[in-house]
Parts: sequence; C-alpha cells; structure tokens
Amino acid sequence: MNATLKENLIARGYKVSVFAKACEAASYLCTAIRNTTVGIGGSVTIRDMDLYDGLEKSNRVFWHWHPQEGHTSAEMLEEAGNAAVYLSSVNALSEQGEIVNIDGNGNRVAGIFYGHQKVYLIVGENKIAPTLAEAITRARNVAAPQNAARLGCKTPCAAKGDHCYDCNSPDRICKGVQVLLQAPAAAEYEVVLIGESLGY
Repeated sequence: MNATLKENLIARGYKVSVFAKACEAASYLCTAIRNTTVGIGGSVTIRDMDLYDGLEKSNRVFWHWHPQEGHTSAEMLEEAGNAAVYLSSVNALSEQGEIVNIDGNGNRVAGIFYGHQKVYLIVGENKIAPTLAEAITRARNVAAPQNAARLGCKTPCAAKGDHCYDCNSPDRICKGVQVLLQAPAAAEYEVVLIGESLGY
C-alpha cells in the first residue's frame, strides 16, 4: 500500500491502519470494537469480510441487510444511525486522501458524516484513484453501476454495466455524492486500508 497515501490521510485527520489481507483487517476490527453498539452501512466489502458475524459476538450490531427478529430494515437503519460506532466501505479514495461516496437513500453518507463516537472506513486497494476527479469518476462509473445491477435496479447503468447515464430513473441510486476533504470534527475517524480488491 502506498506510504504517501497513509501520510496524506493522517494529515487530513484520520487514524490509519494498513493490512495486507481482508482477514487480518477483520480480526483487528473484531478485537478493537467490543461491548458497544455498532451501525453498518450498506457494503459489499463488509459483507464479504464476514464482519457482521464477528462483531455480533461482542456487540449489538444494527445492519439493515440483517434485520433483527421483530424489526424492519427501516428500524435497523434508524438504530444504525444512533450507534456509538459506525462502519462503512467507500466508493473511492484519492491518493491525496479525499474520500468519495455515492448514495441513494442518504443513510450511509449521513452515518459517515455525523452521529457516532467513532467511524471506521474500510478501503480495498481497488478503490484507490490518483486524483479526486478520478475518484469521483470511479464512484459514478464503476461502483454505482455495479451496485445498481446487484440491487436489480431498472437503470441504464445496471442494464449495460458500463458507466453512469445521469438518468432520471426512479431506481437511480446515485442521488448524492459525498466528498470528505478532511475527517469531520464530531467523531474519531479511522481508515482501514487493505491490500486486496474488495467490493465495488
């Protein structure tokens, strides 16, 4: 992993942890996060790391992809927004340390930006782009179409899988773009860099 990227993230106010493999990062997170409430944003990266099961052993975890018995996905979203710790992957990260996310409902970008004591942002090496402009391009034209296809959205990007069409479909998932220029002030932020390709 690029040492300059780590330095740039630290300069922007983030704590940074670096791991060669996803399993190492998962073990670290399950050890670091204990006896608290945890919210998780929609994330293929986190799903593929099996973090939910690991974190649930010693925490109360709220994730709308895993509604607790007797609770709806909407209730899980609300609980996740109020959790002490929040976890999310990102859609792109520039080598200068700018973090880019696209969201349709707004719960993930809201959860990243505000409402928690600590936020972990998990980044596979495939999410890294040379510049902010290229990071935004990646989020819109790589991550969003793949997520739209995964969700079965009726959008041109999901059907063709090639790029964003800036469509007006009701199923459009790229309704807002969040760029973190620095770590927000209201919480402690840690970027977990992983030297493997993870998620979209």
